[in-house]
Amino acid sequence: MYKVLLVTLLLITGLTGTLSAQNPQIVLNDNDGWQKIGRSTVNFQKDRDVINILVSNKFAAIKFQVQDAPIDLKEIEVFYSSGDTQKIQVNFPIKAEGYSKVIDLNGGERNLKKIVFVYKTLSNRKDVKSRVQVWGLKTNMDKK
Repeated sequence: MYKVLLVTLLLITGLTGTLSAQNPQIVLNDNDGWQKIGRSTVNFQKDRDVINILVSNKFAAIKFQVQDAPIDLKEIEVFYSSGDTQKIQVNFPIKAEGYSKVIDLNGGERNLKKIVFVYKTLSNRKDVKSRVQVWGLKTNMDKK
């Protein structure tokens, strides 16, 4: 009985860690302008992260904000709700408390499903993890 309980607890703990690592985001705001559409804490162990977007919203551009520690943003792959993807080579270091350049999305405002980004965590004095936020530009051009 003890072994069954222990295995069950380990499975639940493992599933909880897997689910929370994906950081699905919900965007409910329909106002024009920049809106936070996702976030992730990146570390020195991985070099690829996924931000899932649960409720689709149309965005014309995205940008990344980095907090606490710098990263070198290498590549982005944007997955659209329509099923197509857009790969973007960035190769742009982003300082802590800084932003990437604005990245225009193909086809104007598009519904996003997820964003995969490849990065390299840059050395810092305290081995601090970076907090990365993804912002989307909503223009509502189709409603004007």
